[in-house]
Amino acid sequence: MSSEQTRRRFLKAAGVTSAVALAGCSGNGGGDDGSDNRLSWHAGGTGGTYFPLSNEFKTVVENNTDYKLNVQSTGASVENVGSLANDSADFALIQNDIASFAKNGTGIDAFKDQPIDSLQGVATLYPETITLVTLAENDISSLADLSGKTVVTGDLGSGTQVNALQILESAGITDYNEQNAGFSQASEQLANGDIDAAFVVGGWPVGAIEDLANTHDIDIVPIAGDARESIKSDASWFANDTIPAGTYSGVDEDVETVAVQAMIATHEDVSAETVETVTAAIFDNLDSLSIKTDFITVDSAQDGMSIELHEGAASYFDA
Repeated sequence: MSSEQTRRRFLKAAGVTSAVALAGCSGNGGGDDGSDNRLSWHAGGTGGTYFPLSNEFKTVVENNTDYKLNVQSTGASVENVGSLANDSADFALIQNDIASFAKNGTGIDAFKDQPIDSLQGVATLYPETITLVTLAENDISSLADLSGKTVVTGDLGSGTQVNALQILESAGITDYNEQNAGFSQASEQLANGDIDAAFVVGGWPVGAIEDLANTHDIDIVPIAGDARESIKSDASWFANDTIPAGTYSGVDEDVETVAVQAMIATHEDVSAETVETVTAAIFDNLDSLSIKTDFITVDSAQDGMSIELHEGAASYFDA
C-alpha cells in the first residue's frame, strides 16, 4: 500500500473516531458500576509511557482520595480525545498538539470544522519525544534514508501517526510503505526484520525501545539540521529536543530530534470538585512517582497548555 493510500485510510479512520465522539454516545462518567467514586482514565499502549505513568497516577489517587481509577490501554491521543468527547473517559493523557487540533477544529481531518468544545485541560507533564528507531544493520542514518523503506508511523489514528506523517511530509519523504502498529508490536516487527524503521512518541526511555536495545543493535535516527527547521516551520507545536547518550543500550551519543508535550485532559462534565481533588492528589504527591520525575512539577504544569483549563484544575493551580 502506498503512503498516500495509507494516509487516506488514516484520515477516514480518524474521521470515524471524531464522528463517534461528536455523536455524544453516553459513557458512565463514573466507572463501570456507575458509582460516583469510580473514574475512567484512558492512557495509551502498554509499550509507551502513558500506560505505566497512568498506573502510577492511579496508585497515588487511590492512596490519597476516595476515588478509584480504571486505567485503560488505548490507541492514545486521538482515540482518547474521542473518549473524552463522548464521556466514556473522565480523564486521559493526550498530546498538546492533538488537544489544540480537537478544541479548535483544525489540524487534521478527524477534527476539521468539528471542534470538541467540551475538551478541557488539567496539566502538562513532560516532553513527548519523537524517536525514530531502526536496527543498526538497516543502514538508516537520516530521514532521507527512509525513501523506499517500510516504516511504522504508529497506531492508526494515534497522535504518533499524526506526528510521523507531519514529519515525513515536511522532510519531503513520499516514497515509503506505511504500516501501523503500537510501540510493542513495532519493536517486534523490527526485531523480526518485517519493517525498516518505526516512529515512537513518548517520554524517554520508552520501554519497548529499551527491550529492543537489550537484544539488538539499534540506531536512533536524528531529526536534525535543515529537516528539523523545516518541520518546526510547518508545525509550530514541535520544539527541539535531545535524547541523551546512554538512554538506550548501544546509543552512545546524544541524538537531536523534536518533541511535543504530554498533558492530562478532561471534559466539562466532570465536576470541579472531582478535577481539583484528582489534580491535588497527583501534584501534592509527586514524590510518589518514579516516571518522568525530572519534568513533572507544579511550576511547569501549565507550560505548553494549549486549551482552556478546567475550573477544578484552575482552582488547584491558582490557590
